[in-house]
Amino acid sequence: MSPFPLKLILLMTLLTGSATSVLSAVPSVPVPVTASGSAPPSAACSSLLQQNFLRLQDEKPQSLCQYSGKVVVVVNTASFCGFTPQYKGLEELYSKYKDRGLVVLGFPSNDFSQETGSNKDIADFCENTFGVKFPMFTKTTVTGKDASPLFKQLADKTGTAPRWNFYKYVIARDGLSAVSFNSMADPASRQFLKEIEKQLASK
Repeated sequence: MSPFPLKLILLMTLLTGSATSVLSAVPSVPVPVTASGSAPPSAACSSLLQQNFLRLQDEKPQSLCQYSGKVVVVVNTASFCGFTPQYKGLEELYSKYKDRGLVVLGFPSNDFSQETGSNKDIADFCENTFGVKFPMFTKTTVTGKDASPLFKQLADKTGTAPRWNFYKYVIARDGLSAVSFNSMADPASRQFLKEIEKQLASK
């Protein structure tokens, strides 16, 4: 709102005979911007990320809202699958792009009967075999009527539920859209990296 009351502006206009000269004297109110020159981003958490999961290593509750504003890669994982070596590529992806705003989230699942161990077993396997540092969560149901709300929403948004281990979903920074990739899509593949670069470039 202008610091000059409307009545005062009208009075000054009558005295000077010019509305332009009066308005030019009204100071403008600056709009706050970030250091990069863009308007401050919204801190709102999309409904897709309004989910809570237990962290794999210590089973402490974690809100996915902490990843708002990032490009999020969601993956259902398993320790005894032909695609298990993709852990290495996922960790390399996370390491390469995390400073640009990407996070990989791993959700171990026994939906395909290839993740039979305990959460501790899975945590030890991921760390000791592949040096996984990206966030991992406890065993999760990712398909069917008992699927977690996150995976149900991802299936609704992309039209595809996980058909096997290591399905990947790339969620945009605003949390409103997602793209799915099947198990065959290697994290280092050209098509997958193209989508990652595209989403990271969007502000």
